[in-house]
Amino acid sequence: MVPAGRPRDARARADPVSSGATSDGSVWTDGALGADGAPRTGGAVGVVGALPVARPRRLRRTPALRRLVRETRLDPGQLVLPVFVREGAQTPTAIPSMPGVVQHSLDSLRATAAAAAAAGLGGLMLFGVPLAKDAVGSGATDPDGILNVALRAVAGEVGDAVTVMADLCLDEFTDHGHCGVLGRDGAVDNDATLLRYAEMAVAQAAAGAAVVGPSGMMDGQVGIVRTALDQAGHTDTVVLAYAAKYASAFYGPFRDAVDSSLVGDRCTYQQDPANRREAAREVALDVAQGADLVMVKPALGYLDVVADTAAAVDVPVAAYCVSGEYAMVEAAAAHGWIDRERAIAESLTCIRRAGADVVLTYWALEAAGWLTAGRWPL
Repeated sequence: MVPAGRPRDARARADPVSSGATSDGSVWTDGALGADGAPRTGGAVGVVGALPVARPRRLRRTPALRRLVRETRLDPGQLVLPVFVREGAQTPTAIPSMPGVVQHSLDSLRATAAAAAAAGLGGLMLFGVPLAKDAVGSGATDPDGILNVALRAVAGEVGDAVTVMADLCLDEFTDHGHCGVLGRDGAVDNDATLLRYAEMAVAQAAAGAAVVGPSGMMDGQVGIVRTALDQAGHTDTVVLAYAAKYASAFYGPFRDAVDSSLVGDRCTYQQDPANRREAAREVALDVAQGADLVMVKPALGYLDVVADTAAAVDVPVAAYCVSGEYAMVEAAAAHGWIDRERAIAESLTCIRRAGADVVLTYWALEAAGWLTAGRWPL
């Protein structure tokens, strides 16, 4: 680089302004010089340093140019809306920690399913909120339990227009709030829980679930669910494995949404937030056991794991933008601290950019509306 005010060569002394290429490919330009070699004052040309040849900002100049070269795009069909349905509810019930999200009645659930189909969403993930709970989560496998009733209602409403998905876990149905059956020592019994998951998978498929999502992080859960489905004749039912699910503080509002009975935590079976390589092992085990898709949960705090997973597997990758991630944006926006729509769009774009093919988000309907209207906030 030629210092400002110093001639590059004799030609530069002779010319009022001399230009050329430096060794790094940028353009240099020397200002006009006086007899003493110092820059002249006044005139059309001042002292200039190296000017760039490469100008990436050209492609950011207008919204149309930015859209033209955008690397990461979303489509409504890549979005899945998680929904909660409350047994016995006659009207939707607001969830205070998740503004805009409700515990549905069966009627409002049907209406939301119809809206999801009209918006072109990829799927609905259903969670049940039962009135009664017990130690083994009996309501999860009862054909008349709220989740199975809701699956039949939604499948009857939308058919194959939207993929009907069921969360396959016992935590909403157990009086202790854990994701499995407890042993005599009070810890979750992995293998006894697997037997319940197998029953639950068959019940959900029979009720109309096109996709079941084992989410309890029990060792071997995908293999036993796949076997149970196949033996019951549900060979076309898809298994979406919650493969890398972390023991996260960001699930707090979700526990309000499902009226969780949990006391304590799930650190003995959900993953340690400090671990990255462990996630790769969990994902590989689930794929080997027959998972059709794998999921990382939460999403925003674990984009490195999403990217690792997308690079490692040959099945679609999902990521769940969880309740706490949703609530933080909504709370900050309510205080006027952030631009709500841009924050939502940026969050979902980042999840896709990291490698997720499918995004579970409570903003799915709203985001689909923006995409369809051609007014994505970024």
